[in-house]
Amino acid sequence: MNRSDDKFLQEAKARFDESVDDLDAATLSTLNRGRHGAIDEAGRHNPTVLRWVPVTGVAVAVLAGVMVLQPEPTTIDPLPASVDDMEILLGEESIEMLENLEFYASIDALEQDDDVG
Repeated sequence: MNRSDDKFLQEAKARFDESVDDLDAATLSTLNRGRHGAIDEAGRHNPTVLRWVPVTGVAVAVLAGVMVLQPEPTTIDPLPASVDDMEILLGEESIEMLENLEFYASIDALEQDDDVG
């Protein structure tokens, strides 16, 4: 800390001490009892919190076991079959082909019919 912080702390402590010196005996007694009560309470263990520690540990262990023992998911094709159409639309090819899309679809249908027959 630098000197200005030390000076500030000394001034704050002096003002606090002045304000405490002006308190009556009843208020000082109440503050003293409150301070001792807070110290006693801080020293006690809170059994309600400790009761949940084993339960939480068991839950975490079960969750970890389930995650480790879970079988691998089956392979799923991430892209549907219509991605080819999207590639055409998003591609840099000429847009002229899209103007004759019905023609190309009919050629594709004829080729598929020839494969079957």
